[in-house]
Amino acid sequence: MLFDDTYRTISGNAEGFFKDKGSKFLSYAFPVRNENEAKLNLAELRELHPKAVHHCYAYRLGLDRMSYRMSDDGEPSGTAGRPILNTLYSKDVTNILVVVVRYFGGTLLGVPGLINAYKTATELALEEAEIITSHLFQNYKLIFSYIQMNDVMRIVKEMELPVTEQHFEMECSMVVEVRTTLIERFVSRCEKVEGLKLNLL
Repeated sequence: MLFDDTYRTISGNAEGFFKDKGSKFLSYAFPVRNENEAKLNLAELRELHPKAVHHCYAYRLGLDRMSYRMSDDGEPSGTAGRPILNTLYSKDVTNILVVVVRYFGGTLLGVPGLINAYKTATELALEEAEIITSHLFQNYKLIFSYIQMNDVMRIVKEMELPVTEQHFEMECSMVVEVRTTLIERFVSRCEKVEGLKLNLL
């Protein structure tokens, strides 16, 4: 096996709350699978907190340390998005978005104070979250005739592949999730079933 396909993420949304010198920092953690999901969650929070001064965030996707985005949203450069992202790295979680919404309390916190506030707010949200281990996978659609059903089902059962969709008629189809590390084995087994069509979704 060339690489590991497991990663740590959170099972559901979580929230945290931190206060310093009157400023309130509300932190929200979301599991996300792609950039679009991150943007939707961010847009919803902007609607939920229209009076907040800042919506600072960071998200990380996949196992590559280069797949991330962060924003200080008007805070001094490096005082908000970077501490949020660094906390995601130190907790070793990915496919996650953390947004910290700030309501200004009238007193400036200074650079160290801001870094501490955004880092702490992120940690508090992650402490509330359930951290789980997940796997990277690809979806494949199998298209086959009724007589190949047994062969196809044997592959699915033996490789313990989650089935997300299935249609059994004259022409049958099934969508399965295949862990990244099992793809090669899965494809070679499917190639041995005559007439079975395989599409990567």
